Amino acid sequence: MFSRKRWKEAGTAYTLLSPTLFVLLLFVIGPILFAIYLSFHKVQLLGTASFQFVGFDNFTRILDDTRAKIALWNTVKYVVIVVPTQTMLALVLAATLNAGLKGEKFFRIVYFLPTLTSSAVLTLIFMWMYNQNGLVNHVLEFLGLPTYNWLGDPSVALNAIMIMNIWSTAPFFMVIYLAALQDIPDSLYEAAELDGANAWHKFWYVTVPYLKPVTSFVVIMGLIGTFQLFDQSYIFSGGSGGPNNATLTVVLLIYQYAFKSLGTMGYAAALAFALAIVILLATWLQRKFSKEESLY
Repeated sequence: MFSRKRWKEAGTAYTLLSPTLFVLLLFVIGPILFAIYLSFHKVQLLGTASFQFVGFDNFTRILDDTRAKIALWNTVKYVVIVVPTQTMLALVLAATLNAGLKGEKFFRIVYFLPTLTSSAVLTLIFMWMYNQNGLVNHVLEFLGLPTYNWLGDPSVALNAIMIMNIWSTAPFFMVIYLAALQDIPDSLYEAAELDGANAWHKFWYVTVPYLKPVTSFVVIMGLIGTFQLFDQSYIFSGGSGGPNNATLTVVLLIYQYAFKSLGTMGYAAALAFALAIVILLATWLQRKFSKEESLY
């Protein structure tokens, strides 16, 4: 049973928390609950707003929606390729910078610059580079390699976004790895050297296991970010998801149904709810398989 003093302390604490709780309720919890509500309704917002309850019809419609299947396949393919690649690249870059090479501070700045650039600006720069007469094709031609229509060929358009995203996000995770690498005790490497371990053995049997909790965090953040791919795909395709739905992602499809089609706001909310479930499931599976999330 709470004493009067403890009730007073609790009341003071909640009073101080009330602005934050109000903002969370208004801008986070409220919209989530409203989106769940919309997903079970056919919504008409133009003219007189109407909400017609349709049960699970919006969710069953997803199973018959060809564009939803294409968007999901594009998103999954993007996640499966980008997350492991950016994670490994970030770890390699961090290990390189942590090796005490000359000009280490300079390279830290250079590597981190892509992360500081606005996503929209970065996409426009890469679109210029991916132009048929752009820098990328000129370099490929100089090296005697085949050139591509990066923006107009459905077989390479999504790959172009992948390359851009890996290049821009790996440095952010590199900084996280770099901070963790500097916490590894030198005694572990000294003990490995006494056992006859070379540089590769020390990296694989000391560094990688020690960084397991950090890798788990990086992968989870990568999963959440890549499943929510929108702005690069939108700018690349002008909002269409083209060419031929090659860059159509789930979030871009949600945007199209919510703001470009009449009477499909409820269906867009159902897609958003389904995507949230997919992200939660992917995160849970990652945590389940990684097993080790704390250092002993």
